[in-house]
Amino acid sequence: MRAWGKHVYRIGNEENYDVTNPEETLVLQKKHIEPWLAAVFQSEHLALLLGSGFTKAVAIQAGTTASDMACDYTDFPFADKLHKAAKKAAEAMGRGEANIEDQIRAANVLAQGLKIMGDGQHEGITTALNSLFKKFLNGISTTERDMKSAVEKTVEGAKPEEEPVAENAGQSATEKLDSLVMLVSFLLSFSSRTATRERLHIFTTNYDRLVEYGADLAGLHLLDRFVGCLEPIFRSSRLDIDMHYNPPGIRGEPRYLEGVVRVTKLHGSLDWIYRNGFVRKVGLPFGPQDDHPAINDKPCESVMIYPNSAKDRETSEYPYVELFRDYAAAVCRPNSVLVTYGYGFGDEHINRTIADMLTIPSTHLVIISFGDEGGRISSFCKQIGRKAQISLLIGPHFGSMSTLVENYLPKPAIDRITIRQTELLRNRGWEPSLRKVEEEEA
Repeated sequence: MRAWGKHVYRIGNEENYDVTNPEETLVLQKKHIEPWLAAVFQSEHLALLLGSGFTKAVAIQAGTTASDMACDYTDFPFADKLHKAAKKAAEAMGRGEANIEDQIRAANVLAQGLKIMGDGQHEGITTALNSLFKKFLNGISTTERDMKSAVEKTVEGAKPEEEPVAENAGQSATEKLDSLVMLVSFLLSFSSRTATRERLHIFTTNYDRLVEYGADLAGLHLLDRFVGCLEPIFRSSRLDIDMHYNPPGIRGEPRYLEGVVRVTKLHGSLDWIYRNGFVRKVGLPFGPQDDHPAINDKPCESVMIYPNSAKDRETSEYPYVELFRDYAAAVCRPNSVLVTYGYGFGDEHINRTIADMLTIPSTHLVIISFGDEGGRISSFCKQIGRKAQISLLIGPHFGSMSTLVENYLPKPAIDRITIRQTELLRNRGWEPSLRKVEEEEA
C-alpha cells in the first residue's frame, strides 16, 4: 500500500487513491459514499467505535477545546524512571508518545512494587496519583461545561429579534448552534436501523459523557450493564435486555422499540465509582463543578477510569475485562461491520480485536478519521492486508463531523417511504433520478 496523501478516499473494493481537493469532487464523492454508508449502516450487526477525535470534533464545532491526555510528572517520586517506563509502554503499543494512561499504569505498578518492598515512598506516588487524577477529571468536567455553556448561550441568543446584522456574527452563531444539531444527527444516522436488525452498539474509549448527552437530546434509549435507579450497579451478567412495545389492537409478539442503542465505555467513565465492593454509576450532572462531592480527594481509589485499580479489588482488570469481552463478542462474528470515528489506532488491545474480526470474510471495517497521526492507521491496514474488507475516509475534509453529517452520512431516519417509492419506480421501469445521473455522466 503506497503512502497516503492529505486526503484518502476508498470504499468497497475500489482502488486506493488520494483526493487532491475534496471540495471540487464533492458531488461525485457523495454519489458513491452516501449510498455505500446507507447500505453499511443496515448490516446485520453494526458497531461504532468512538475515540478522542469524536469529542474534539464536537468541541471544535462548539467553539471550545477538549481536554488533552498529556502526562504530568509534577510531585512524582522517581519522575525520570516513570517517564521512561511510560514512554516504553507507549512505544510497545505502537502509540509513540506516552499519554496519561501510560503514566497512570506505570505509576500504579511502581507504587505496588514499592509497597511490597516496604518502601514508604509508595505513599508519595499515591498522593501524586490522586493529584493527577483530580486534575485530569477536572479537565474532563471543564470540557463538558464548556460545550454545554456554548450551546446554551447560542440557544438563548438565537431569538429572531436578536439576530445579528453582521454576516460574520451570524455565521459564528450558526456554527455554535449547529454543534448541537450535528451531534444529534451524527448519532441518529448510525442508530436509525430497522427494528428487525440488531441494535447499534457504540463503543468508546472516552471518559466524558458526550455520547450520553447527545443520546438524551436525540431521544435515544441507551442500554448498558448497569442495573438500578438511584445508583445503578455494574452487573457481569449478559441478559441481552431489550425494549419492546405492544401495538394497540394487535395480538401476538411485541414489536421492537426503535431508537434503542447499546453503549459500552471501554475505558470507564467520569461518573463510575467503586464503592462497597461494587462499581456504581453516580448521579453526576453533565459538566459538574470541580468541587462536586461525587469526586472526592482520593479519586484514584474510587473513580473508575482505565487503568485505575482500587486497592481493595480482587483484580485490577475488573470491570474492564467484562467490557472488552462485550466488545469482542459484538464485532467478531459474521456479517458484522465496525465503523471507527476519531480513533487513532493507538490501543493495541483494541486493534487486536479488530484484526481478529477481519479474519472473518463477511466482516467489514470503515475508518473515518481527521488524519493519520503517526501513520498508525496506514500501518495497521498494511499489517492486516485485507484491503477488500476495509473502507477509508481519511483527511480533514472527511474527518470533519459537520462535513460528514451534511454530505456523507445517510438520512437520520428509517425512511421506508423513499425505499417503497424507489421500488415502485423500478417496477414500473421509470427511474428519473437514475436517468439524470446517466445523462450527466454521458
